[in-house]
Amino acid sequence: MKTNWLEVGDVIIRSFLSLITLFLVTKMLGKKQVSQLSLFDYVIGISIGNFAAEMTINTDSQYMNGIVSVLIFGLVAYLVSILTMKSIILRRFFMGTPTILIQNGKILQKNLRKVKFDVNDLLEECRENGYFDLYEIEDAIMEADGSLSILPKFDYQPILRKDMKIKGKQDHLVANVIIDGKVMLQNLKNMGKEEKWLSHQMKKLGYSTYQNILLATLDQEDTIHVYERNLELTPKDVME
Repeated sequence: MKTNWLEVGDVIIRSFLSLITLFLVTKMLGKKQVSQLSLFDYVIGISIGNFAAEMTINTDSQYMNGIVSVLIFGLVAYLVSILTMKSIILRRFFMGTPTILIQNGKILQKNLRKVKFDVNDLLEECRENGYFDLYEIEDAIMEADGSLSILPKFDYQPILRKDMKIKGKQDHLVANVIIDGKVMLQNLKNMGKEEKWLSHQMKKLGYSTYQNILLATLDQEDTIHVYERNLELTPKDVME
């Protein structure tokens, strides 16, 4: 069978247009669309995916038809996300509400049926959350996105530092100040440091250049951890 290279070129162009359109719509909808899909988000995502696939493969249809379909569904999803932030009623309608599955240590069979769960499904979700014995659970709530939140009974709750009166200090995020041999100036600035300061500290560690550095991090205590370009990570520390 002879290959129709004009059609192949058309599909390539359509693929790029489809990818660009999907990327722009996803950016508009925000990270929640990717990480936490409600039922409405799920429907929108499937529909947009179908439109993009149709626009890419079906060479008999016009580019603009698929692009307009994706943009319209994306715009609707964006407007719904705005409205649900302002209205509790709309939020409950489109996103759903949490459902209590275990209350005071008792399984609520009526609510299990409501979320289309049986006991085996509940046991599986509990195991995935680290609870292999339902007796350890005081309350369990299925969130609107389908995840399960669990409150353990008092005797099975983890011990905190304050419970044992252990004093300490709050941990903070570290900044990646060198990546692949390049200085991340903005990250360094966020830590209140300058490139001159970093250069001085790196020379104290024995690094006159950064070519062999895969990653270097800086924490709130001005401690620098250096990871060289090799299979074994060897941190070298300096404390101001």
